Amino acid sequence: MATGHIPSYVTQADGSDFLFTFMVFFTVGVVVLIGVGYLTLHSVPEKMAHENNHPQFQLVGILALLALFTHNGIFWIAAILVAGFQFPDFAAPLRSIADAIRSLAPGRGLPPEPEAPPAPVTDQGTRTEGDVADA
Repeated sequence: MATGHIPSYVTQADGSDFLFTFMVFFTVGVVVLIGVGYLTLHSVPEKMAHENNHPQFQLVGILALLALFTHNGIFWIAAILVAGFQFPDFAAPLRSIADAIRSLAPGRGLPPEPEAPPAPVTDQGTRTEGDVADA
């Protein structure tokens, strides 16, 4: 009869422990939330590169995976930097110069014509004019 002043977190006579049950669920929930947050944080560079259609998308993914498995933050920072900046295309001006020079050359700008397929060989081992026309 004197149990009215005992706090609710004390184990009851039937063996149920409200505080322990709450802490188990709370701890499992916090661990899951931390894991989801950690994995979401590590996927940020890949999402950035995917949204921008980055040409170095595979490099960003590899750096993010290295950061995830090695717990080395420099890889994640490198992935963020690569995903955040577009490297200039130094080959594009050279290609346009080469195309312009190629267009100036007489007859060189046209693609080569495909060759006709060879005529089938007859039983005598010679090709006839009709065989060439059929091909």
